[in-house]
Amino acid sequence: MALALEARSITKSFPGVVANDHVDFALGVGEIHALLGENGAGKTTLMNILYGLWQPDAGEIHVKGERVQFRDPSDAISRGIGMLHQHFMLVPVLSVAENIMLGRESMLAGVFLDRARVIKRIEELSRNFGLEVDPRASVKDLSVGIQQRVEILKILYRQADILILDEPTAVLTPQEAEELFKIMRNLAQQGKSIVFITHKLKEVMAVADRITVLRAGQVVGTTQPRETSERRLAAMMVGREVILSVERKPAQPGEVVLEVRDLHALSDRLTPALNSVSLEVRAGEILGVGGVQGNGQTELVETITGLRPVASGQIRILGQEMTNASPRQILESGTAHIPEDRQEDGLVLPFPVHDNLVLNTYYIPPYAHGLTLQEKATIATAEQLVTRFDVRTPSVFVPVATLSGGNQQKVIVARELSRPIRLLIAAQPTRGLDVGSIEYIHQRLVEKRDQGCAVLLVSTELDEILSLSDRIAVMFQGRIVATLDASQATREKLGLLMAGGHPG
Repeated sequence: MALALEARSITKSFPGVVANDHVDFALGVGEIHALLGENGAGKTTLMNILYGLWQPDAGEIHVKGERVQFRDPSDAISRGIGMLHQHFMLVPVLSVAENIMLGRESMLAGVFLDRARVIKRIEELSRNFGLEVDPRASVKDLSVGIQQRVEILKILYRQADILILDEPTAVLTPQEAEELFKIMRNLAQQGKSIVFITHKLKEVMAVADRITVLRAGQVVGTTQPRETSERRLAAMMVGREVILSVERKPAQPGEVVLEVRDLHALSDRLTPALNSVSLEVRAGEILGVGGVQGNGQTELVETITGLRPVASGQIRILGQEMTNASPRQILESGTAHIPEDRQEDGLVLPFPVHDNLVLNTYYIPPYAHGLTLQEKATIATAEQLVTRFDVRTPSVFVPVATLSGGNQQKVIVARELSRPIRLLIAAQPTRGLDVGSIEYIHQRLVEKRDQGCAVLLVSTELDEILSLSDRIAVMFQGRIVATLDASQATREKLGLLMAGGHPG
């Protein structure tokens, strides 16, 4: 097999950690090569080196058989390497064409932008690679899936033959992910080479030609889908057997803990986001809320947790009126909240781990005495929680921003579940996490249910909803269109409801 890209014995260290330890990685021409590993395994470090963002301490990079050295990403781009980052690099107010030509502007007479030429080229690329996009559309008006197509077109416009896709499905619906896989296969068939970084084992098995697994900065093996299984890949990633589907006893529902009646709320754009939503969650059960992202799930969680005003309707927790209560009032009612965006809403990134572990209790004893914070008590509690919840951190004094995504999520879980609660609201609790962290979070959710807690689980991951829920509510266009017993739910039935259809 002809090689498009090869990394030989790449080594990269940061203070206190060896991120890449003599890593070998080879990408064939026209190949989709998946790179798997837990958070902190060294995947992103390796890709940042191959894209020129960082320089290795040792090792060699070869592109199409020629040894190269990248001082910065422009060197990598000039060698035909493009990178699709997990967080899109688009300017919302500009058009698709303007975003794609940004930094590579085509000019008329050296003065005017040659938009017509750029639009024609984008239309050619769209046809050739199955990336249907309107070049004249404003990026802010596009869905997440279409914005991702724009990012891929931007790479192809720069004549890249090697594409590095970093967690490309993390923000996609199941339908959008399937579309992306079709695009990836089409790109590979036309000679493009793709590095596919992901945590999702099903995706790897579905689309990859080869799979390399990193653990603790080292390559532990390279295999092919036909030679392995999801269970074996998980064990390679974590270094032990992993329970991919958490075992659950039948639910024993008790009293109604959360009651939502005829709830209406507006979006940030002041358009209707929730339209007459009603649901209830009982003690000792998990109610899963499924749906394509953007159908009101975010607004539902925000209204229940006091982060968004209720236009009309009612929210009651343990029989107590909580409509438009403050977040602190809701917290003090015995409610825990694992937010959808851990970095934006769940953590104060510059703060140390120990402060983040008491963000919801810092104002009460033993962490406060009057107006004075008691740091010794905070640190003592943090050290206990780090051990109890397996948060992997050098110490409780490092900024929480320095932890991997999985360990940041564990900080939130430790904080929220370490106090007495009656209601747990978990929004996208495993988004972007590796298989070991997912196993851990799932076990904690089921553990809380079995202790008599009411759990509202909001997720766009169908497998997660099906695996954990006792009942499932499906949202579409701000409404709950159906509520099913989990035993009656299938992927096909839920998928149809999520798209606004009605299963027969």
